[in-house]
Amino acid sequence: MLSAIIILILSFAALVWSADKFVYGASGFAKNLGISPMIIGLTIVAMGSSAPEIMVSANAALAGATDTSVGNAIGSNITNILLVLGITTLVRPLIVSSSTLYREMPILLGFTFLAWWILHDDYLSFNEGIFLTVSFFAFIGFLIYLAKSSNGEPDALLAESQDEIPSDLPTPVALGWIIFGLILLPLSSHFLVESAVTIATYFGISELVIGLTIIALGTSLPELAASVSGVLKGEDDLAIGNVIGSNIFNILAVLGVGALINPSAIDPQAATRDTMVMIGATLALLFMAMSFTKTRRINRFEGGLLVAGFVAYQIILFI
Repeated sequence: MLSAIIILILSFAALVWSADKFVYGASGFAKNLGISPMIIGLTIVAMGSSAPEIMVSANAALAGATDTSVGNAIGSNITNILLVLGITTLVRPLIVSSSTLYREMPILLGFTFLAWWILHDDYLSFNEGIFLTVSFFAFIGFLIYLAKSSNGEPDALLAESQDEIPSDLPTPVALGWIIFGLILLPLSSHFLVESAVTIATYFGISELVIGLTIIALGTSLPELAASVSGVLKGEDDLAIGNVIGSNIFNILAVLGVGALINPSAIDPQAATRDTMVMIGATLALLFMAMSFTKTRRINRFEGGLLVAGFVAYQIILFI
């Protein structure tokens, strides 16, 4: 058991690090090819924080652990809102000013209800996987369309995403990081899923719960690091935008990958308990971030409520 725990910790570290280096290399290579920074920021950089969840979902589905794949997607969304944004807001209150975020938050709520509708029959089908995957690429296209039709109006989220693109990365080095990421990402996610299932079996925890807790927390570390770093630099929209974008990608891409690889029946608790918590957390975020006044602000008290909600949810899962 000790060896499984050590492998789990090392796999998490390797997964997060390799995802960061893969995005670094891919965005640098894309820029060297002359691709617009706007396109890179809205695709490669935006999807980068969800790379760990996607790889874990794929490996879990390949191993026949679809509940772990589903739990990873739902649990990551819950963790992103309640824990990541909660801690970020405790560090410093968030001012939500980006017009992109103002549009994306209602969209996130819509996709969250879509996730419940897909899971409510306790079965994740191949056709639903196709629908989610098509929706994912359609959403990316929608973001690009909005950015191009903004009539030159600056958007803080887009500008801050473009700041993450390396400006002077040599092409051979970029290709090296891409290849390195393509090797280490699936390898580390394989060992992560294998060790997590071993731990779950040893303690009698369901595959769904292990995905909702340990794996979800581990794969949400990039969002936590990015959000705290963003708020410390005064980039509030980037801090909250990482969470909103990641949650949308988790629903469309992470659930979609699991359905495409291993369509199967899932634990009924996913729809009756966990998606309800995800919907509640998303509604809480929408209520806190939206305002009828010009300034939209999430304060420390609300951040404390989010963290308290995360702790309460973990207690419910294990009790």
